[in-house]
Amino acid sequence: MWPGQQPPGGEQNPQQNPYQQPEHPQPGHPPPPAQPPGFPPAPPPPGPGGGPWGGAAAPADPRRKAGLTAVVAVTVAAAVVAGVLMITDDDKGSRAGSVDDVVQGPAGSSGSDGSEDPGGAGGSGGSQKLVLPAHSSGPSGTTVVIGEAGAGHTLDVYADVRCPPCATFEQEVGPTIAKDIEAGKYKVSFHFAAIVDKNMGGSGSTSALSALGAALDVSTDAFLDYKAALMSPKNHPEENEDFYGDDNQLLTVSQEVPALERNDSFREAVREGTYVPWAKEMITDFGSSGVNSTPAVKLDGSQLTGSGGSTPMTATEFTEAVNKQVKGG
Repeated sequence: MWPGQQPPGGEQNPQQNPYQQPEHPQPGHPPPPAQPPGFPPAPPPPGPGGGPWGGAAAPADPRRKAGLTAVVAVTVAAAVVAGVLMITDDDKGSRAGSVDDVVQGPAGSSGSDGSEDPGGAGGSGGSQKLVLPAHSSGPSGTTVVIGEAGAGHTLDVYADVRCPPCATFEQEVGPTIAKDIEAGKYKVSFHFAAIVDKNMGGSGSTSALSALGAALDVSTDAFLDYKAALMSPKNHPEENEDFYGDDNQLLTVSQEVPALERNDSFREAVREGTYVPWAKEMITDFGSSGVNSTPAVKLDGSQLTGSGGSTPMTATEFTEAVNKQVKGG
């Protein structure tokens, strides 16, 4: 836990709370977080001689420079001979949002070129194409609503899979939400962030969300059960432990979900990072939601609060907040 951190659900200061977005987040390009306590100090400024630790700067090695020049020349020549297409930033921008780059399932599918995901989160490969899991909707598949279409109310749940307070919320309130969905009390729209990845380093939030996309492609029940397993006391890591950045850990947890236990397409989707681009779209969408900390819940657009004005963190507080909102205050 961070020094001075407030109780879960009531965090307001982004410098003390690794589960809170910056004050003015910019989707897709968040500013770098303040250096957390315990990290090694930055090197001292250059000394009189120009070296990073106060000594003289090391002279340039002409042999190394010549070697690098030769390597670059050989690499460029090899690319030309092999007919490799090198895409510039302008080329990438011209292809953004193309319908041809959006693929609807099935689970386990990957990009046609088999290239690796540039973000490096989740899976050994990672598709460059945006593959939408079944049971998602919207142009980028970032609308994930579970429950009866005719339910009179909509509950919005905002979470980060790697966030410990979100895990506590899932453990305490998740079963009540699942029962309410089944009873038709409301339908639930899920929104996911990667705040801990940004503030603590690693890729566990993104990788776990990608794996949840693979579970969603199997069924909504598999999604809910896998989410509960990832956030259970048995499995959920501390915020400084990037366990969910490891595919093996994600697959180990999936063995607790019957629908995923022997599902080869799910395993392949996790290994290949099929839903990493989808996860990144979800994270970008969260950044424009106006919510800057997790967990958070809204009913029909209005924030639900428990004691002290914070997110309700027990089943009792949550149900009371829902009933009060439904009855109009």
